[in-house]
Amino acid sequence: MNTDRKALWAVRQSALPAVVRSCPDCPSTRHRASGKIRVNANGKLLDVWLLLSCAACDRTSKVPVHERVHVSALEPARLVAYEINDPSAVRELVMSASLAAKNRYRLDWTGTWELETRMPLYALDDPSPLSVRVGFELPVPVRVERLLQLGLGLSRAEVRRLVADGRIRLPFAPDAKAHRDFELTIHGPGSVDAAKHAKALDGSAAERSDLARIGLPPAPGRELPRRATARG
Repeated sequence: MNTDRKALWAVRQSALPAVVRSCPDCPSTRHRASGKIRVNANGKLLDVWLLLSCAACDRTSKVPVHERVHVSALEPARLVAYEINDPSAVRELVMSASLAAKNRYRLDWTGTWELETRMPLYALDDPSPLSVRVGFELPVPVRVERLLQLGLGLSRAEVRRLVADGRIRLPFAPDAKAHRDFELTIHGPGSVDAAKHAKALDGSAAERSDLARIGLPPAPGRELPRRATARG
C-alpha cells in the first residue's frame, strides 16, 4: 500500500487579533495595535509599553510590557526592536497570551486567519492513507473540525461521520481547539474496513488457539462467519 501521500495545510495570518478591554473615554471594548512601542528610560531602569488605539474613538492606551526592568536584563537586539517599533516585535506582543493574561484582557481572533492547503487532488475514497501536516503561522485557537471543513470542503456532519468511522484519525477530539502544529491521517473506506476485518480475524485465530491449547472445541457458530468471509 502506498503510504507516501502527504499534504501540507497552513494556518496563515490575515490580521492581528483585537484586544478586548474597556476604553476610559467611550463604551467600546475593542482596541487595535497602533504599531508602536514606547520605551522610557530612568537611569538604568526601563519601562516598555505596547500602545493600543481604541477602535471607536482612537484613544491611545498603554499595555505594560516591562516595568522598572534593568537595561541589562533585555537583549540588545530586543531593546532595539522596541525602540524602532519593529513590526515583528509589535506582532509578537499583540499576539502574546501571557501578556494578555498578565494585563487581564482578552484577545479576539475573529477574522485573523485563513487556511492555505497544499494538497494534490487526492480522492477521499482512495484506500491509500493521506498524511496531512497542519502548520500554524500564528497561535490562533481554531476548532479542529472547522479546519477539516475548510481543508476538505465538507460539511460539519460529514466531517464528524468520517471521524466516527475511523476515516480521519486525529491526535485529539474534533471539537478541540488547536493552536500548534499537528498531523492527521485520512484513510479510504477500503483500508479502514480491511483493518477492522484483519483485527477480527486475528481475534478469532487467537481464541481458537487458546481453546485448542486447553483441549476444547471451537465455540459453536464461530466457523461459519470465518468461512463465509474466506469465500468472499
